[in-house]
Amino acid sequence: MTKHASGIFEVKVTPQKPDNPEAEASNLARMSLDKKFHGDLDATSKGEMLAAMSEVKGSAGYVAMERVSGTLDGRSGSFVLQHGGTMTRGVPQLSVTVVPDSGTGDLAGLTGSMTIKIDEGKHFYEFEYQLP
Repeated sequence: MTKHASGIFEVKVTPQKPDNPEAEASNLARMSLDKKFHGDLDATSKGEMLAAMSEVKGSAGYVAMERVSGTLDGRSGSFVLQHGGTMTRGVPQLSVTVVPDSGTGDLAGLTGSMTIKIDEGKHFYEFEYQLP
């Protein structure tokens, strides 16, 4: 049975020094992520993001991985979220899914996908998931 979780989160994005000096000149960036989820998912996460900006305003892409640790539906554990996103001239497309078999503790076997929305600078999540 699919369950639904929703709430807000704060995110701190910290730019990291590129491993390759040519990356910055190529509009490539690497960042660390620190998040705090509130609501049905009460958790923190740590992650890494790679992004690329294009020469066209409003067009870019990113990938990220983050380990989320906390409680979901009263169950404690952790899991990994995989992000893939693009922005085409200001129109976003985003996929955030649970990495298969990444759940630990009471969240072992977790599957699902998350939708992220940003409204007036505030971040919101909707998480459709299944637990065994």
